[in-house]
Amino acid sequence: MSEAGVIHDIGYQRYDGPRLGRFAMQQALYVHGLRAAYGLGRSAKAKIFPWLVFGIMLLVAVIVAAVRSTIGEVIFTYTQFADQMSFLIIFFVAIVAPQLVSRDLRSGTLPLYFSRPLRAADYVAAKFAALASAIWLLLGVPQFIMFLGAAFTTKTGFKGVWNEVLDLVPGWGYSLLWAVMFAGIGLLIASFTGKQAFAAGGIVAVFLMTAPIVGVLASLPSTTANSLAGLASPMTLIAGINQWISGDEGTGLDLGRFGPVYAIEAVCLIASCLLLLLARYRKVASL
Repeated sequence: MSEAGVIHDIGYQRYDGPRLGRFAMQQALYVHGLRAAYGLGRSAKAKIFPWLVFGIMLLVAVIVAAVRSTIGEVIFTYTQFADQMSFLIIFFVAIVAPQLVSRDLRSGTLPLYFSRPLRAADYVAAKFAALASAIWLLLGVPQFIMFLGAAFTTKTGFKGVWNEVLDLVPGWGYSLLWAVMFAGIGLLIASFTGKQAFAAGGIVAVFLMTAPIVGVLASLPSTTANSLAGLASPMTLIAGINQWISGDEGTGLDLGRFGPVYAIEAVCLIASCLLLLLARYRKVASL
């Protein structure tokens, strides 16, 4: 006697809408990641740190704008603002990057993501773009406040405003370099553990422990070692690129003839982080 199966209709409605595809999935992951970076849509506890950092940077920008508008003194330029805020950026990345990727590893949602037509490259691109955008906004919005303070108090009319625009745009470009570099490094470190505390500690350690190496190399008697010292840390690497392009010697680095080397290393470092991230998530997707 054969057993017959029975199909029960329990009332679930089938989805008859459009299938949006991979790009829509990438966009959804990007928007979700950007919102999560600032704790939007999450508990009040998740909002405390990112908005505290954002508030401090806004306060600094307001003070800089107020001082310039009242006594005409420039405390620091748009590009120098990113350098001065470097430690806040490090801690921001250390908290946000694990929230974007370590949570997915710990909760086991990656197999669910990759069961759809979403590829590892799509996941990496969305998370990288979300964190880079969050970092850029962290720097770009305060820089815009500095611009408004200078533009509305200029004494040379439209010419003064235009000169501020010409200063602001490179500053935004410099902030984008910070965002891309820090997003790549932060996500790569965070992608190797599902524990957010370990990921955050690893990110802070990588950024802070490389700084003393720069000091050691800069103190050597070799001129070549002094010029290449900034390559040992992401922060001085970015500052070296700014010095090479703009001629700003306020970084304290002596690049000599090695300015292009800084740019080449930055490109290679960012590309390496993305390729390693892609390899990491291709491995996860194949499990």
